[in-house]
Amino acid sequence: MPRVHVGDWFSDLVDWCTTNLGWLFDGIGSAITWAVDNLTDLLNLLPPIGLAVVLAVIALLLSGWKLSVFTLLGFGLVDSMELWDPAMDTLAQVLVAGVIGVVISIPIGIAAGRSAIVSRIVRPVLDFMQTMPAFVYLIPSVFFFHIGVVPGVVATVVFSLPPGVRLTELGIRGVDPEMVEAGEAFGTPPMRVLTRIQIPLAMPSIMAGVNQLIMLSLSMVVIAGMVGSDGLGGVVLEGIQRLDIAKGFEGGLGVVVLAIYLDRLTGALGQGPSMLRSLFARGRAGDAADAPEPVTSTATALR
Repeated sequence: MPRVHVGDWFSDLVDWCTTNLGWLFDGIGSAITWAVDNLTDLLNLLPPIGLAVVLAVIALLLSGWKLSVFTLLGFGLVDSMELWDPAMDTLAQVLVAGVIGVVISIPIGIAAGRSAIVSRIVRPVLDFMQTMPAFVYLIPSVFFFHIGVVPGVVATVVFSLPPGVRLTELGIRGVDPEMVEAGEAFGTPPMRVLTRIQIPLAMPSIMAGVNQLIMLSLSMVVIAGMVGSDGLGGVVLEGIQRLDIAKGFEGGLGVVVLAIYLDRLTGALGQGPSMLRSLFARGRAGDAADAPEPVTSTATALR
């Protein structure tokens, strides 16, 4: 078989993009740097114990007292290991990458769930993205954005997109067709059918996609320590380079604390009881009791 120089073609493409689209990559890099730096500064406004209490209160409202207690103990442990600043750097990078990933993946997943053509186009791309080794994403990112936080965040976004798109599409396609047909039969516009019927019913699956997206973002941010990204990834990488078992283990333990907190928090947003939702449910129940009569018309509810 003749030698097919696929790698050379890809290298030429990267060189062309670097030469002709440098202004675009500079703008993206500046925006990501600004977002990460400002979010890191925001997380460091309070002392460690103060931010730990704030995060514990958020966990109490969204998930329950068990996660709240774990948050206090876990982040207290991170502070006691003198890893608070790297942990906040990692948290800021994960949140920025997660927000960008959600903004990109959910609209694509909705489009794929509503259109078979879009689904057929997106599916092989997602297969390619999921099977490509994570380290490979760092190579073009470094060429486009140089060493630092930005290539790590960009590679993290690309690596974490597939589950968000797939689970959003799965949720939209899993909505009962009779519910959609009922809305269309009453003359409801397609956008209102999407926002009033499909997205609310698909929300558990969408939130599961967001959860997986954030988990993959956290794992990739750690790997991004290889390209100079600050945070716990750099701590783990330093432990590997120096064969420092204690340092590497402590950095990995800090990652575990962040992973459990973000996993339980995002999981609680999609399903399960929470204090905040209980308060909202009681308020709605009181409003319903005071209402003169219930809405019985499907068309009225859709309007």
